Amino acid sequence: MNNDLLYQIALTLIPNIGAVQSKLLIDYFGNAENIFKAKIKDLSSVEGIGSLRAKQIKAFENFHLVEEEIKFIEKHQIQCLFLTNENYPKRLLHCYDAPTILYYKGNANLNTEKIVSIIGTRSNTDYGKQITEDIIEELMPYNVLIVSGLAFGIDAIAHKTALQKNIPTIGVLAHGLDTMYPTQHKSLAKEMLLNGGLLTEFRKNTKPDKFNFPQRNRIVAGISDATIVVETATKGGSMITAEIAYNYNRDVFAVPGKIYDNKSSGCLSLIQQNKAVLLSKPSQLIEEMGWQQKKKQPKKQRELFIELSTEEKIIVDILKQNESIGIDDLYLQSGLSSSNVAAAILNLELQNVIISLPGKIYQLKD
Repeated sequence: MNNDLLYQIALTLIPNIGAVQSKLLIDYFGNAENIFKAKIKDLSSVEGIGSLRAKQIKAFENFHLVEEEIKFIEKHQIQCLFLTNENYPKRLLHCYDAPTILYYKGNANLNTEKIVSIIGTRSNTDYGKQITEDIIEELMPYNVLIVSGLAFGIDAIAHKTALQKNIPTIGVLAHGLDTMYPTQHKSLAKEMLLNGGLLTEFRKNTKPDKFNFPQRNRIVAGISDATIVVETATKGGSMITAEIAYNYNRDVFAVPGKIYDNKSSGCLSLIQQNKAVLLSKPSQLIEEMGWQQKKKQPKKQRELFIELSTEEKIIVDILKQNESIGIDDLYLQSGLSSSNVAAAILNLELQNVIISLPGKIYQLKD
């Protein structure tokens, strides 16, 4: 029995210990086993845990459930990606509520260079189908991983089109890997295992209950560089996913439609609220994300003669080490608050020290 995995899965079974609390505990104790072996006073001292949660950790005894899960995992050759696993999707690590553990079956690289989520209504129009197919066709030369939720409608069209174009595609599930919802997508899911995969944070015997879908949607939003909403009403899962992606500081795109068409009302609302960029043509996505094929220019030596603040110097030093860098990595590497990073970036742009590229990417100006 894998001791590490035993404690990692057990951590997800403790009442009142969710993704946020698990991350705090791992940051403090280093690994799951140390959490279970820690004293109550040490557990209680962790910010956001307190005495009640500490007692629940120490009272946990359901290791037999964990052992059953591990048998299932081993039998079906499922990869378990804990927060500290090197193959855990690194984009999710930038999310405050990153799943504690992910169960993955497939062959796609979850840390590939370019990942796009394509989502939308379950009852799409011919227009939505055509746009989805055109977007994926446009992405073919760029080695992009396509992510969606394996639902009816736009999700299924995105997965099927990706497979037809030999593009890897991941389905994020709101249930365990021992079942498939909707059942009509069993054969599609099997195809995806050959070029892509299935991903979930839910254990076996977890049903696709309504409250699981918003949790699933945060993975769809957080694992990708950009989320594209093709068709949606103003309420529903696609709007939740788009909102989460926006709050995660990801790029969000929405396909416009007729103003009286209910299936386009959500997209138009996202555009109106400046939460999504209006996607007028598939090639625009490549331009906005800065994914065009470019010839590499030799780096020029430069010296800065401008007086910079402490925060600005930190940002410049990071950029000196990178040809270009995304906003999430700047937050991570700088250790500064989001407001301090934003202020420093604005000042550096105004002083003509750095330039902003599409997709919230920054680099030093030559």
